[in-house]
Amino acid sequence: MREHRTESNGVERVAGEQYTGSLDDQNESAQDGKRGIVGQSRHILWLLLLLAVLGSSCKAQEPRQQEASLPPFAQNSIEADIPQEDGYPIHTNKTLTYWAELNGNAGNIKPTFQDVPFFQEWQRRTGVKLDFIQPPANQAREAINVLLASGDLPDMLEYEWAGFPGGPEKAISDGYILRLNEVMDKYAPHLKQYLREHPEIDKQIKTDSGSYYVFPFIQGEEQLLTYQGPIIRKDWLDELGLQVPVTIDDWHTVLKAFKEKKGIAAPLSFLGVPSPLFGIESGAFVGAFGIKKGFYLDQGQVKYGAMEPGYKSFLALFREWYAEGLIDKNMSSVDTKTLDANMISGRSGASIWNAGAGIGMWQPAVKDKWPQAKFVPAPYPVLHAGEKPKFGQRANAYMGSGGVAISSSSKNVEEAVRMLDYGYSPAGHLLFNFGIEGISYEMKNGYPLYTDLIMQNKDRLAPAQSLAMYTRASYFGPFVQDARYLEQYYFLPEQKDAVSIWSDTDAKHTMLPQISKTEKESTEFSAIMADVTTLVDEMSLKIIFGIEPLENFDDYVAQIKALKIDQAIEIQTAALKRYVKR
Repeated sequence: MREHRTESNGVERVAGEQYTGSLDDQNESAQDGKRGIVGQSRHILWLLLLLAVLGSSCKAQEPRQQEASLPPFAQNSIEADIPQEDGYPIHTNKTLTYWAELNGNAGNIKPTFQDVPFFQEWQRRTGVKLDFIQPPANQAREAINVLLASGDLPDMLEYEWAGFPGGPEKAISDGYILRLNEVMDKYAPHLKQYLREHPEIDKQIKTDSGSYYVFPFIQGEEQLLTYQGPIIRKDWLDELGLQVPVTIDDWHTVLKAFKEKKGIAAPLSFLGVPSPLFGIESGAFVGAFGIKKGFYLDQGQVKYGAMEPGYKSFLALFREWYAEGLIDKNMSSVDTKTLDANMISGRSGASIWNAGAGIGMWQPAVKDKWPQAKFVPAPYPVLHAGEKPKFGQRANAYMGSGGVAISSSSKNVEEAVRMLDYGYSPAGHLLFNFGIEGISYEMKNGYPLYTDLIMQNKDRLAPAQSLAMYTRASYFGPFVQDARYLEQYYFLPEQKDAVSIWSDTDAKHTMLPQISKTEKESTEFSAIMADVTTLVDEMSLKIIFGIEPLENFDDYVAQIKALKIDQAIEIQTAALKRYVKR
């Protein structure tokens, strides 16, 4: 998510941060194969990393870009005069350990969890002290592999457990994480109540055998599910006498004009990290050819897009555009910082990114230097005018990321469960979404309204950054996201327009739900997709870069089939059928 991130509608995910992919939508199961426990040949290297991480659990992993002036908070201190609210604070002298990667927006301001006001306040209110174990930025997957191999696990682990190799049931049976059913019944009344009231979401956050395995991040409202799509410089379009592009031909005309008439170095730029073509995995451009790069539903049938004829057409298009200089020459290495720099500097004029971390970040950043600059959303491209996009970014209410599991070896299960359950309580809901009353929000006629500390920060922090200091609303965590956050987070009219424009697709009908696989299926699926995904990414880049002839596409498809992609499709289909019957 990832910088979802990725975050999304604000949970705009920061690439490299516990991404599934998604980013991706979270069901981009082709990414599953990349999440396997590292081989023995890499364990020594990552063990050294683990020792470094554990030896300095909260050491800064990145230089802070900017120091914000923040109100003082009690650091790890539980004040005696904290009012009792809904059974909190818990009276305990224990210090629990918590493993997680710090969100990029927060990490750019304060380098450790203990420096961030939200995490100070969460500890203060629940009465539970935390010792954070913080992996190096953008290395969560590698670090957790080493951590699990070490056997020395913290009390709580925040990770995308839905994508664990072998599935969540294997993580439970292997003794890594705890099956939560019994302890949730005892110590998590708020989450249990929410799930009783929302059976469709309850269906998503447990395995086929009925096991709960995380305290989930939930986006329970429709307007929270779409947050990403094409973005373009409207001021340049106006200057060139062009309209916002709709069709693939429109896009070619616009990008060519940006290149030839404006002298733009990289007209179209999108994320190529953590995996090649990451930025188009929700369906931008590739979706115009009736397919998606990964798994999707076509009239209820599971298909894998990278082997379909439409993918050849997409590769032919991007091969042409790349040769014309319309796509960033460094497309395979573009991370979020590079993307931000491209769009803010004017090196690029179009992208696929988020309404918050994209439009909401770039527009304020250019207003002083180029006050006429305007970033606006564009619809997902189609081949012919009047068509409705078949694909587009859309999340499930439970995306599989940002959930917090409790390790099977924890000796502090009750305290961990009760602390995590706080996010689903009325008071916790406000803290996670809006922060601290009187500081980050004020209650106005029953509506939690962000203060100027968030929306007009005197240190010139973007709202995504100031929110990350006081809330978890714009990324992940053990809570239910509140749509009232988004109503304020999207402070520009272009952001509000983006939601309606980007959600005008058939993605709801073509995306897979948050299905789970059996341990055997998941192990087999991950092994297949590790090889398939590597082949797809390598061949896609070779064809786009002109290294491999387009005529070799049929041979490439034959290789995918030889790697047992049909078996992977069968596994997805079986898992989908079980999900429907839950």
